[in-house]
Amino acid sequence: MSLKKSKSSRAEKVLSAVEQQQKINEVRKLIAPLSDDLPDFCSDASISRFLRARNWNSEKSSKMLKETLKWRLQYRPEMIRWEDVADEAKTGKIYRADYQDKFGRPVLVMRPGFQNTNSVKGQIQYLVYCMENAILNLPSDQEQMVWLIDFQDWTMASVSLKATRETAHVLQGYYPERLAVGILYNPSKIFEPFWKMVKPFLEQKTYKKVKFVYSDNPESQKVMLDLFDMDKLESAFGGHNQNGFDFLNFANRMKEDDKKMNALLSSRGSILCQDQPVASAPRRSISSLSDARSEDSSEASSSTELASPKSGCNDKLEKKDVNGNIGCKSNAVDGPQL
Repeated sequence: MSLKKSKSSRAEKVLSAVEQQQKINEVRKLIAPLSDDLPDFCSDASISRFLRARNWNSEKSSKMLKETLKWRLQYRPEMIRWEDVADEAKTGKIYRADYQDKFGRPVLVMRPGFQNTNSVKGQIQYLVYCMENAILNLPSDQEQMVWLIDFQDWTMASVSLKATRETAHVLQGYYPERLAVGILYNPSKIFEPFWKMVKPFLEQKTYKKVKFVYSDNPESQKVMLDLFDMDKLESAFGGHNQNGFDFLNFANRMKEDDKKMNALLSSRGSILCQDQPVASAPRRSISSLSDARSEDSSEASSSTELASPKSGCNDKLEKKDVNGNIGCKSNAVDGPQL
């Protein structure tokens, strides 16, 4: 995959509610007939996230949304289960904390220094699983999450350039506007050149959400006080909670969430928007997305590089029909802004 430098240097547009709705309607028309085939994925809330990620440019947003839909149809992120990723999770390199921030947003703890495998495919699969799990656990009034990135034991040897590029591509391309704030906790001096190398490849909106926090800097610690209940926050991040990562406890939580996901998929007869994970896929949408993909295969050729986590899913996918799908419903633009 070739990760291109971000070109999003323009000032963010500020639109009125009426103008936002007009843009949402434009994107809905541009992604037709997908708006009829995949109504849940073209909710106002979902389209709004893609528009915000592309500074309210309708054409760029619709292209981004089409690419995301194609990726989800091929990769099947909603079908990943705990047993598929348990080995990747053993060290606690990524996990959803058992507490939220003060706004009720899920918290993903990331410890890149705890990397325990060499498989980029497995690492990305586990990252996607954790993202889907965090989205599954979003409260109804939230659409974003917090990332706590702990640099304990991190060295340059912890870095895989390929994994870093794949991670940036997946998170920015397929989960737009899901990050509320990313906290880099106690990054070492040797991280600075790596950050300078990575920063140009991040969307401007993304790196503006990144906060550097140091345990020996009281001023930067205010970020933690503003975001978290210190009695719930782990002691590793300056909180009072002495309970750290427990693999067995985390495994049980994830297995319970897998049951929730299964129940959700069973209860829905259509593809779900990214406010909830994808359920199934209509056959016509696959061909529509392939047509859309061919229009710009050079810009995002990596979306098909990641193999599906479930073998044979594509064959099964094409045999499934969606029942009860009607036109795309219009909902008010929602979700918090950072």
